Amino acid sequence: QVQLVESGGGLVQPGGSLRLSCAASGNIFTPNRMGWYRQAPGKQRELVATITNFGSINYADSVKGRFTISRDNAKKTVWLQMNSLKTEDTADYYCRLNSDLVPIDYWGQGTQVTVSS
Repeated sequence: QVQLVESGGGLVQPGGSLRLSCAASGNIFTPNRMGWYRQAPGKQRELVATITNFGSINYADSVKGRFTISRDNAKKTVWLQMNSLKTEDTADYYCRLNSDLVPIDYWGQGTQVTVSS
């Protein structure tokens, strides 16, 4: 069984930065995609950024140029560096691992990010 554990959320002022981490445990099928999604109060969960084990990256338009996703396959860890944070980035951020080849879909428990002055 794969488990995903996120860390790094918190309270930050607008314009500030945070770095989220997600560490996976267990046997991970490859190829796979790890990524970050977020859900703000009263809104649907949305994609933030994803990265495959080959390094292919996808960003939501709202975070392009501000957020950077990266991963270390050996450490089974993915990070999300968030810069120039805005109040609208406030949400619960969830790590996800899935694959296009097999029906696997794992989610972390979420970490809260609050951007406020």
